[in-house]
Amino acid sequence: QVQLVESGGGWVQAGGSLRLSCAAPHTMFSMGWHRQAPGKQREMVATINRGGSTYYSDSVLGRFTISGDNSKNTVYLQMNSLKPEDTGVYYCLAESWGVPGRDYWGQGIQVTVSS
Repeated sequence: QVQLVESGGGWVQAGGSLRLSCAAPHTMFSMGWHRQAPGKQREMVATINRGGSTYYSDSVLGRFTISGDNSKNTVYLQMNSLKPEDTGVYYCLAESWGVPGRDYWGQGIQVTVSS
């Protein structure tokens, strides 16, 4: 069983910043963040693969930055200019190497942005 360790999150006023981190026990093909707002489906926020290629949802492009430290098997999500609609539970997702790779989810971490 792969356990992802998430940290960061919390409460912030609109316009503020937060940083999330997620550590995997070993190297993964890709890691990233999804989020789920109350009453809504889970959606992709940002991902990064081992080669450094990044992908963002349109809603966070230009405000969020995902980065990775391959030596620590850790991914970071720097969230700036936060908006109330960014509120939700953020889940780390890691995809293992292999064809097909396996997906592993973190337990989720709350991010609350007040207006």
